[in-house]
Amino acid sequence: MADLATPMSIRVAATLSLVERAGSAGTTAEQLASETGTATPAIRCLLDHLVTIGVFDLDMESSHYRPTNLGAQLSEDAPEGIKPLLDINCAGGRAELAFVELLGTITTGAPAYVHRYGREFWADLDTRPELRHSFDAQMNWRFRAQAPQIAERFDWSRFSEILDVGGGDGTVLAAILHAHPDLRGRVLDLSPTATAATDRFAAAGLDDRASAVSGSFFDPLPVGADAYLLSDILHDWDDDHARKILTGCRRAAAPNGTVVVIEPVRGQGADTAIDLFMLMCFGGRERTVDELARLAAGCGLMLHTSGPVAEGRTALEFGVARHMAGAH
Repeated sequence: MADLATPMSIRVAATLSLVERAGSAGTTAEQLASETGTATPAIRCLLDHLVTIGVFDLDMESSHYRPTNLGAQLSEDAPEGIKPLLDINCAGGRAELAFVELLGTITTGAPAYVHRYGREFWADLDTRPELRHSFDAQMNWRFRAQAPQIAERFDWSRFSEILDVGGGDGTVLAAILHAHPDLRGRVLDLSPTATAATDRFAAAGLDDRASAVSGSFFDPLPVGADAYLLSDILHDWDDDHARKILTGCRRAAAPNGTVVVIEPVRGQGADTAIDLFMLMCFGGRERTVDELARLAAGCGLMLHTSGPVAEGRTALEFGVARHMAGAH
């Protein structure tokens, strides 16, 4: 369990696209070294370990290294979609490497990502567009099965308009609108991602019912929606930031609006490993339903219902507390 050779070998193989380069026919270490700009003896050493762990096979006669069925999962187009989580040039794989600074996080409580890379995760995405693009792609992969479930297993038909706060490039909102033809919606996210949402809605034929708003959920939110959706948002943030996000939703939703929080919650889809990742990367945390309810109550939101809405995700529906209905 303490061996780093195997997980780092897999990550380097994904980063160098060794599976795609070798193809089903396989190729030599020399050819892979030439294509990747790496040292031949070093990449052969890497490949030999990948053979040992079952990711590649070696044909001794031709000296060709060929990906196994297991190794094929590292391919860009593999249905498992795990490559962005392993490629250290993508947002997910880059974030995982910050685990080497975990001792500092445990000692100080501060995110390791900042210590390793010199800026917070979100600032890193703002500075490097290729990281933001890979992050958006990772979120799409994460919701490829869950978005239709979220659309079908929650009663969205009660609403006329949804604002998906921090809704990325519109994956979840598009699924909801497809399932509910009378519903309208907007996504709010930062500029590059909001532009991608606009493109998604147009491509899906939803641009008459869906639009995107460029902005931050730490700024005042657009008013007028009767449901404000936070999907996989709060666990990225510590309690203070989460309160700011919830308070912004409550202010925009008052007096009769609804705030819907969809999250992996502790004991119902979130395990200890992802909880540790959230702490290490963002200073965030996975919370229980009771913890989310208490957090929201402090922001003037009362929990009405909660229950499973997708594989590994729970929906919590909040209304504006009566004593806050007239507050601004």
